[in-house]
Amino acid sequence: MKSLFDTVSRDCSKLVTNSYSTSFSIATKLLAPSIRQDIYNIYGFVRFADEIVDTFHDYDKAKLFKSFQTDMYEAIEDKISLNPILNSFQETVHKYNIDAHLYESFMDSMEKDLHKSNYLTQEEYEAYIYGSADVVGLMCLKVFVKGNHEAYENLKDDAMRLGSAFQKVNFLRDLKADSEELERSYFPDADLSRLDEETKKAIIFEIDADFQAGLRGIGNLPVEAKLGVYTAYIYYSKLLEKLKNTPSVEIKNKRIRVPNYQKASLLAKSYISCRFNLV
Repeated sequence: MKSLFDTVSRDCSKLVTNSYSTSFSIATKLLAPSIRQDIYNIYGFVRFADEIVDTFHDYDKAKLFKSFQTDMYEAIEDKISLNPILNSFQETVHKYNIDAHLYESFMDSMEKDLHKSNYLTQEEYEAYIYGSADVVGLMCLKVFVKGNHEAYENLKDDAMRLGSAFQKVNFLRDLKADSEELERSYFPDADLSRLDEETKKAIIFEIDADFQAGLRGIGNLPVEAKLGVYTAYIYYSKLLEKLKNTPSVEIKNKRIRVPNYQKASLLAKSYISCRFNLV
């Protein structure tokens, strides 16, 4: 039965989320059951595309990416795919009428990672951030507001800023891997191979501004989404705090993490803040 295949597809997206990201998995579990699965479906899609360009070094990445992109379009057109990740993603696309511009912009930014290693201008940098992070936040927002157009329009700018903040924190955290393994540098006007304190402070100042806008948006989210999104915000804020307090030379040489025991404490803090309407 098709319903059984759809269930298996959804389970695959959930498995991808739980396997690839502990922090995102925890945050997603805190969403209301009515929207949780659709976030798994979006994450599975974006994770597979990202894995192609970032980790499949022994294979023809361009060929794999093109195949995945073609399969994506066919899945959305046909409302079915034998790729379970794409099958569950198309279900969410149709359920919430997600604009094609959003997932197409995401794929455009992912494709850039196949051949582009430096973003020399602010315009290039912002375009990449928009496609790799902002639109993911907007796809999730479509789910959070259950397709309500007015609520979406009211919250989309803050959702984009939050997506930008998360991505920029990832860039700073993954500086060593991006520069040494993938030979990429995303921040314009910054020689990240020789990251200094002044450059680090400028990047963090930019991220702080995005976080402030993002927090404003979280406060206006529907109750079904607030705890999960706020938990992700708290986790990334803690990670940013650790990056602030880590000398730039160490950021270049190791990946900064938030230990699991601290994640548990942050989870409790998030719950209390949302329970008593402190967000």
